[in-house]
Amino acid sequence: MSPQTEPSFIQHHPLFSNIVGKDASFQLLCESELPLFHEACVFDQREHGIFVTSNQLNNDAGHECPDTNDKHVKLLCIRDNSVGKAEVEEISFPGSERAMLNGGVNFGPDSILLCAQGSKDPSDLSGIISLTTSPHAHEAPRVLVNTFHGIPFNSVNDVVVSPTDGSIWFTDPSYGHAQGIRGAPQLPNQVYRYEPHTKTVRAVADGFVRPNGLCFSPDLRTLYVTDTGAIHGSPDVPVDLSGPSHIYAFDVVHAVADGSLPEEPFLANKRLFAYAPGRFPDGIKCDLEGNVYAGCGDGIEVWNKAGVQIGTMAIPGGVANFCFGRGGVIYACNETRLWKISLVDNVKGALLGI
Repeated sequence: MSPQTEPSFIQHHPLFSNIVGKDASFQLLCESELPLFHEACVFDQREHGIFVTSNQLNNDAGHECPDTNDKHVKLLCIRDNSVGKAEVEEISFPGSERAMLNGGVNFGPDSILLCAQGSKDPSDLSGIISLTTSPHAHEAPRVLVNTFHGIPFNSVNDVVVSPTDGSIWFTDPSYGHAQGIRGAPQLPNQVYRYEPHTKTVRAVADGFVRPNGLCFSPDLRTLYVTDTGAIHGSPDVPVDLSGPSHIYAFDVVHAVADGSLPEEPFLANKRLFAYAPGRFPDGIKCDLEGNVYAGCGDGIEVWNKAGVQIGTMAIPGGVANFCFGRGGVIYACNETRLWKISLVDNVKGALLGI
């Protein structure tokens, strides 16, 4: 591997040493000529596997599909056996070929949630879907929510689940239209909360150019949301380096509407948490200490909970999304490569059940 493509650790603050220690390392787990390692990046601790979604891939000749701009997205499970080459399995299910999957998160002991961006055909699978991850299940997913009171979402992008009440929070930027896979947007670029017990959905945050990744702080008092508005999404619109590459923080506030209703949280006090110098902060997660990690154009950037950038896991080509594994491990999606990053053993992702 040439020096120009070798990842490295860059320390900006002494606190970064608490994360990387003295023996941190990168291991190339998988490599492909195609951008198979793009999004989702959900760790399944039962199978020691990582579910990832590819970037949009060109359809083969004879399999044109104007509704998806002649593209498709693969869902893969990469099993890290820790002793040799990882095992890669393609996962398919009814409707998967036109769902244009993106972000995802663990959902109970044997399921994951996936963001199905959908296509220009409203009958195609779209919205937040639940998929059973039992080996070789390959059953049809369950659609939890795919419209806002009958209005189709733009192209749902990333999703998290609150461990306190099971509510599902997700972002909905208009990337699908810009990429030619969805119709014209009918909703603003917003963050939503879906309550699975009552099957109600509401907007909880607006004012974004392209809301993207989101995560809770370990104490559940803060929600972080990234804005990748510097990337329009259309191949005809160049990247705007002066555009949004921000991470915003919101207070999660609980209020009782009246005595007969349970508490329903809302978001307040939006403020800038960080601007990513590597730009394009996408997937975002916290560790148990409250440090904030985001996949950016230069790799994975890390801030402490005060918003001070303490270090960067520099990966040429950048990282759209990543996940924590066991024992101080991070798996990072680097488009044509999947990296395994070994950190200090006690570094663990917050609210992931690992």
